[in-house]
Amino acid sequence: MSDPIDRRRFFGHAAAALAAVQLERMASASAQPAAVQPTSPRAGPGSDTSFGQLKQIDAGVLNVGYADLGPADGPPVILLHGWPYDIHTYADVAPILASRGYRVIVPYLRGYGMTRFLSAATMRNGQQSVVAADIIALMDALEIGKATIGGCDWGARTANIMAALWPERCKAMVSVSGYLIGSQQLGKVPLPPKAELQWWYQYYFATDRGRSGYAIYTRDFARLIWQLASPQWNFDDATFERSAAAFDNPDHVAVVIHNYRWRLGLVEGEAQFDGLEARLAQGPVIGVPTVTLEGDANGAPHPDASAYARMFSGRYAHRVITGGIGHNLPQEAPQAFAEAVIDVDTDC
Repeated sequence: MSDPIDRRRFFGHAAAALAAVQLERMASASAQPAAVQPTSPRAGPGSDTSFGQLKQIDAGVLNVGYADLGPADGPPVILLHGWPYDIHTYADVAPILASRGYRVIVPYLRGYGMTRFLSAATMRNGQQSVVAADIIALMDALEIGKATIGGCDWGARTANIMAALWPERCKAMVSVSGYLIGSQQLGKVPLPPKAELQWWYQYYFATDRGRSGYAIYTRDFARLIWQLASPQWNFDDATFERSAAAFDNPDHVAVVIHNYRWRLGLVEGEAQFDGLEARLAQGPVIGVPTVTLEGDANGAPHPDASAYARMFSGRYAHRVITGGIGHNLPQEAPQAFAEAVIDVDTDC
């Protein structure tokens, strides 16, 4: 869920030293062909989807499963999900954008759905900028030079990192809960007890008991997070199960646990990405046109909009979406999210 690191940075101060971002080593033990392959909607975990026929492509260290909607020559939009969610965060957003002529790419992140590591030897790393590097690799594989990027939760952080490190690849950005770039150093800064309570699962995941518990009760855990993060979202069992299938990915637990342990500085990344992490640790200002969104009933930890407005130096707008909208904003308020994408892209 969204990291309140920004509040610590802007309302306090903070040291910053994002430890090493990891891309992944690869061989090709279980490699799949590099060409884009249509995939049956029932071909694997998370592939029974309302998006219809999904595709797969080798990109970097992954074989990525993704939805591809709209005209192939339309302006590209890439939509990124978070934890514990999946591509169905955009089940209603993507068709709206496709109907407006956009080519909409919605990938499963590493550790979710049909996305697989190409090598058994690759570290199952969930470190923040690794996910951003994955999406840059996906853009390269799909021959997309520049796209509008939208994200929620881990996806918003990934979009922020892409816009900060690779602005030439980002035409514009829509980010739920604003500026979420973090660091291990800031992750070590104690918060007041009430704020720490919101991060209970992060400390649970830091233990062997927590890792085992998440592996055993993955669906129960995800459902609880959905309820806490979006207390007014009355999702039904079918909606939850449609996304929960993505957690059956064999690498899901490892990637999630590494992500949260890395935030606390309990595990390291790969040294070859120290340079990227050092740049992120400086809290880079984002210059691409941006719209940030927040739901009026977000139950997850998130920074106040006033804490991050100055982190966007380009054309910028912030919108609060009302009506009991929680953390999973694109799925709870798809029209509002789609309008933000259209607006920020059209104004470029």
